[in-house]
Amino acid sequence: MSDDTIFGQIARGEIPTEFVYEDDRALVFRDINPQAPTHLLVIPRKPIPMLSASEDGDEALLGHLMRVATRAARDAGLEDFRVVVNNGAGAGQTVFHLHLHVIGGRSLSWPPG
Repeated sequence: MSDDTIFGQIARGEIPTEFVYEDDRALVFRDINPQAPTHLLVIPRKPIPMLSASEDGDEALLGHLMRVATRAARDAGLEDFRVVVNNGAGAGQTVFHLHLHVIGGRSLSWPPG
């Protein structure tokens, strides 16, 4: 898997993107194919292909991504929301740069897929 994904290009500033939130470790932007009225993507600036490729030293970053997802949901006016991480093609991952989906703004059923 290559570090050169569309999300890597966004993180490096090569593809202009309107960020909902950004800091030195994470970026948040709207999904171009939203599955709900609010559908945000939270990505780390560090290129990690998928959750299972994270390393022992990534714990603080992974926790930070969850906190950023919560902040982005709150800032979007969501009280109830879902955070989804797909790990691998069989789970629906299409961009191999770790990303969290923050989905809300409508009733969400279970199981999701």
